[in-house]
Amino acid sequence: MSYVRVATANLLHGRSLVDGLVDSVRMTSAITSLGADVVALQEVDRNQARSGDSDQTAAIAAAFGGEASFRFVPAIIGEPGGRWIAAGPSDPHSGHDLASTDDLPAAYGIGLITRLPVEAWHVVCLPAAPVKSPIMMPGSRRLMLLADEPRVALIAVLPAGVAPFRTVATTHLSFVPGWNVRQLQTVLSAVAALPGPHVILGDLNLPARAVRAVLAITRRNRQWTSLAAVATYPGPGPRIQFDHVLADRTLELASPATAVTMAISDHRALVADFVTSTSP
Repeated sequence: MSYVRVATANLLHGRSLVDGLVDSVRMTSAITSLGADVVALQEVDRNQARSGDSDQTAAIAAAFGGEASFRFVPAIIGEPGGRWIAAGPSDPHSGHDLASTDDLPAAYGIGLITRLPVEAWHVVCLPAAPVKSPIMMPGSRRLMLLADEPRVALIAVLPAGVAPFRTVATTHLSFVPGWNVRQLQTVLSAVAALPGPHVILGDLNLPARAVRAVLAITRRNRQWTSLAAVATYPGPGPRIQFDHVLADRTLELASPATAVTMAISDHRALVADFVTSTSP
């Protein structure tokens, strides 16, 4: 049996919960060790002081080798938790078409890296929720009312025949209950309109039961299934699944998806192997 491996990882901008530091080598090693052909990244920095002013997507892609295709798409321009503006669909993003990102503004968003060729890239903008929401702060039982940030989805369309799927996407949805359901429906529709079969990877900020409910509520969404059932958050002792692999029902995994402990982040990475062929 042969397979194509996909992975999704919320980076927490590369920060380790052990020492609180961001180390580019440690971050890159954590992602490349997953052995994936397609990697979806969330909570990614570009030119942020807290992460050494690096383009994290480009740094990880470089470790994949010169043939890797990649994009970073910002959700916000500025500093997360500080002063920022919504990025908008026309903001520059990094990839092979840019020689350097040193002069681009500080940004925060999502990335997608693949060893496979890409025919086309698409971006879906997801506006922020209009209301604040109570959020439990990491490492404490304290609730804070936080304003939401805009979100994005990044979609790659692959040439026919290079993988069991044609279209693969990643996103990081809102933490605001209900608003993230609306965003997921938008992403499902946008991806389904592109060549199939389809795969969506990412931190949906929704538990598994809620995701299954969204997939069941409309006839259009019933082409989808959730292919992972394993807790991914919090990383040191996961109790809930926020990270997901959604796919057309025609696609098959070689074995159950697994949650992988990383030396970075407050999430575990989620890894899945899609069957490409079986031996007679």
